[in-house]
Amino acid sequence: MLLVTGCEVGSWVLVVAGLLARYPLRAPRLGGLLLAAVPLVGVLLLAATAAHLRSGAPATSAHGRVALYLGFTLAHGRRLVSWADVRFAHRFAAGPAPVPLHGRALALRCWGDVLRTTLAAALTAALLVGVQRWVDDPPRTGALEQFFPLLGAVCALELCRALGCTIRPGAAPRPAVPRTPAPGTPAVAGRER
Repeated sequence: MLLVTGCEVGSWVLVVAGLLARYPLRAPRLGGLLLAAVPLVGVLLLAATAAHLRSGAPATSAHGRVALYLGFTLAHGRRLVSWADVRFAHRFAAGPAPVPLHGRALALRCWGDVLRTTLAAALTAALLVGVQRWVDDPPRTGALEQFFPLLGAVCALELCRALGCTIRPGAAPRPAVPRTPAPGTPAVAGRER
């Protein structure tokens, strides 16, 4: 299903176009409109998928990818756009540099990711079950069953990552202190053998 790939690419094109309009082109309204249009791609994708299945086509892994795309976009989309927005603002609008998280802040963010990923998996599963019930023909929707173990595996990996960040969150790196030679010591250009 070429439309699935087209919509996935189209949503990222809208995100990049919105950020480019907002910062380098200094058109914040246009950028906001382009970013607001990203969810419309998901609605278009859902409508096209429903029409395709309604026509009698068997559900394929492409239809499962639609559910996966929509579930994860709804749960993680805003955070991904925010992540990109901070980096574009820093690069093109003299915004503050992104601050890497360490310690407790990193652990808290990881647990927030667990919640978002669990929500994404639940939304995806609900969409998959909805398609199965709507089509109401198990042989036609059998390809969708493969996505349920994948959702469980993704949630388990996210949980392991959060546990790892909680047990060993890592300390903030120490700021580099420039070394200055002691007074009266000549500067050494290189090491002699």
